[in-house]
Amino acid sequence: MCGLAALFSYRADAPPPDAAELARMTGAMTRRGPDGEGVWSGAEGRVRLGHRRLSIIELGEPGAQPMIADDGKTAIVFNGEIYNYRALRLRLEQQGVRLRSHSDTEVILEGYRLLGPDILAQLRGMFALAIWDGERGGILAARDGLGIKPLYVADDGRTVRLASQVKALLAGGGIETAPDPAGHAGFFLWGHVPEPHTLYRSIRALKPGTWERWGLDGRRDSGAFFDLGAELRRPRQAPRADLKSALEDSVAHHLVADVPVGVFLSAGRDSTTLAAMAAKLGTGKVKSVTLAFEEFAGTPKDEAPLAELAARHYATEHITRRIPGGDFAACRDQILADMDQPTIDGVNVWFVARAARESGLKVALSGLGGDELFAGYDNFTTIPRIVSVLGPSGAIPGLGRGFRALAGHFVRPKLAGLLELGTTLPDAYLLRRGLFMPWELPQVMDADMARIGLEALAPRLHLKRAAAGLGDDVAAISALEMQFYMRNQLLRDADWAGMAHSLEIRVPLVDTHLLDAVLDLRAAGRTPGKADMAACADPGLPTAILERPKTGFFVPVAQWLGESSLRGWAKRVHAALCEETL
Repeated sequence: MCGLAALFSYRADAPPPDAAELARMTGAMTRRGPDGEGVWSGAEGRVRLGHRRLSIIELGEPGAQPMIADDGKTAIVFNGEIYNYRALRLRLEQQGVRLRSHSDTEVILEGYRLLGPDILAQLRGMFALAIWDGERGGILAARDGLGIKPLYVADDGRTVRLASQVKALLAGGGIETAPDPAGHAGFFLWGHVPEPHTLYRSIRALKPGTWERWGLDGRRDSGAFFDLGAELRRPRQAPRADLKSALEDSVAHHLVADVPVGVFLSAGRDSTTLAAMAAKLGTGKVKSVTLAFEEFAGTPKDEAPLAELAARHYATEHITRRIPGGDFAACRDQILADMDQPTIDGVNVWFVARAARESGLKVALSGLGGDELFAGYDNFTTIPRIVSVLGPSGAIPGLGRGFRALAGHFVRPKLAGLLELGTTLPDAYLLRRGLFMPWELPQVMDADMARIGLEALAPRLHLKRAAAGLGDDVAAISALEMQFYMRNQLLRDADWAGMAHSLEIRVPLVDTHLLDAVLDLRAAGRTPGKADMAACADPGLPTAILERPKTGFFVPVAQWLGESSLRGWAKRVHAALCEETL
């Protein structure tokens, strides 16, 4: 896990990229890569690459970046991990490629030299990268198919800037900071900034599963190597692997590292299943970390006792870190400073990542993605139930808006919007996941910006498209959770909160091969749920964890951070991250 930065003056009339700007960009990402820093300049000064390194694979100098090929014409900066790099390395060697290191970075570099962008579809892992291609005279940027790792682009029509963080691009000082209304409206609507938007009109997120290339001749082109929406809809074949094999395969790949790999362990089925498999498949004793809160000690909300039971059951080297609620308020300013984009979540990840790093870990597995893949949220039952009851009312023109206009003065906004947004599955998803309802935005932000932003976002239209043609409610809600909540909030929060402590967070349940296996099982009429996932652990999960009702990871974060509600916290977050530039 690292931080990358790149500057490329692709138009002949563009000024050459500024070395000081690149230094400011990489300097803003020091905690993403405290183990090393590198820069490279090519194409007669028209391209500059920068990198901050957190060494996980090939710890020594041969794995340093920017990495330059033997031809001196091709260079790469890369953030992430490629879990199948050893198999790819063998294939390259069989085709006559000579490799100088044992790093996954060189496998990508030489694979690109051999295959061009076609190598991207063969990479299993999480990644964002920029490759300078001296043969073609241009730079290529790409991002993994599920959007685990971020990559941001600022293209002013003459120079393109790339970085792992929005704040790194801002630190460079070479871009406009005019606001993007869709980014601001999206934050208040969802509690996070939806891709491809950011708070800034000049900065966008690169779409997952795609590559873009800028040439010295000013030409730009792009392509796709993975599309989650298409993957969810394509015809499936008979299952090629049972669920246990697929899960163990993913965990085994996510344990690939030259440093110890730990586990975030809660009292839930996701993390306990991962801990069980890591203990079975790992080469040494697994270290597990649990975050607990002093205020919950001795209550049903205290996860520590069951997590410690699981740790004993699987013989992990366990650490429980108990913190008082007061620590949240004490760390509030630092948490806000560490956020790359505003979010109402991620605070708990920030604290558990801190605990893991203090225990000596550089890598930890997280159960993120299990609820989306195995229908663990109550949304999978609540949303269809709402639609089954209220669906017929959607046929009455104007009923929903009329009810909202009448009831909006007396009840909460979501309740007032039931008849308007509760009649179809995509709309009901917005009702459940939304932080502020669309009609509230003019009251919490500039009214004109809210209107323009909502028009650009078109949330109901995009939700409808994402859920269309998926056959059943479970598949549709899973698609919505993966493409909106998981991608834009959970994965992004795991990135910034982990990197704030120089900790790489890996997500074995967010894996294209595992997804493929689960989709095959769904198509065969064997849709796996959380119980099926937990049953794959060997030895089995403790009975107390299997019988524990799902509660989520409840913490009154807003209150501990000095706000009376999550909405109040959202306003504070937005104000803090906008203060310097907007």
